[in-house]
Amino acid sequence: NAFHMDEYVVLSREAPQSFGYYLCKHVFSLLPFKSVNFLRGDAPDAAAECARYAVLLRRFPPDVVTLGIGENGHIAFNEPGQVLHNNAHIEALTESTIAANARFFADADAVPKKAISMGMGDIMRASKIILIATGPKKADAIRGLIMNENVDVNNPSTMLKMHPDVTVI
Repeated sequence: NAFHMDEYVVLSREAPQSFGYYLCKHVFSLLPFKSVNFLRGDAPDAAAECARYAVLLRRFPPDVVTLGIGENGHIAFNEPGQVLHNNAHIEALTESTIAANARFFADADAVPKKAISMGMGDIMRASKIILIATGPKKADAIRGLIMNENVDVNNPSTMLKMHPDVTVI
């Protein structure tokens, strides 16, 4: 379910460590969604997968996007930094994100260093956004989302302030 490609670990949706696996097991298998569309983390050509997903989202804008949040404020692996991408892209993960995900892997070297992610524009085009934050380690990121009046690339979740229908759980 995990293999190395282009110097980084690639996870299929069937890999228990993948977010897709988690969502299928704990959400999508329990609710009657018409369809669920994922980026394929195990696609042989990551750039082509990003392009495929961008076309899909232009044709079928998402009704609901469900997100987690990282300790550093990343959402959907859109990491803090100089640029927030509009469309699906390959994102280099920060050391804090890699460290936070290490608990899901038997070997720290198996933790992916990059991820294929929806872009912030993809997320913002959804009709509804649900952000789920659990645990005390997410408190600073949520505090930044709630208390910061401006959009801040150092806490990508702050971009959600510009969306008309966001629920934070």
